[in-house]
Amino acid sequence: MTNTITADALAAILASHTLWLADDPAGERANLSGADLLFADLSGATLSGADLRRANLRRANLSYAILSGAILSGATLSGATLSGADLRRADLRRADLRGVDLSGADLSGADLCGADLSGANLSYVNLTGAGLCGADLSYATLSGADLCRANLCGVILSYANLRRVNLSGADLCRADLTDVITDTD
Repeated sequence: MTNTITADALAAILASHTLWLADDPAGERANLSGADLLFADLSGATLSGADLRRANLRRANLSYAILSGAILSGATLSGATLSGADLRRADLRRADLRGVDLSGADLSGADLCGADLSGANLSYVNLTGAGLCGADLSYATLSGADLCRANLCGVILSYANLRRVNLSGADLCRADLTDVITDTD
């Protein structure tokens, strides 16, 4: 069940979260767990460490948002824009990221195990040391992405574009590489 958040309430939550990040006792960590943020414009917002579990962020604009360490497990972000976003060490386990634009985002150390990234744009994304075990990246575009030391065990990469991808030290055990597009194609 999602909880609809008004624009004013969202602004107040973001302001309080900013204070919390600055260790101001008047601030409070943003708790948007289960919130309905369909089409929300959170571009450039600072939500480091925020709780967005099971939030509905479909078609939201989170471009250049700072979401490092944020909890987005089970969140729905299908069709959202997260280009240039900072998602370092974010928890995105089992998140719905179908068709998401993550181009140029930093997901180093993020946990994306079991996430659905089918059809997503992950061009030039930093996924260094990220956990993607069991994730679905079928038909995703990963051209120029850095997957150095990433855990890709059991990942589905069928029909994904892997041109100019850095896979050095990545674990590809049991990965489905059916018809991937590589530099040799």
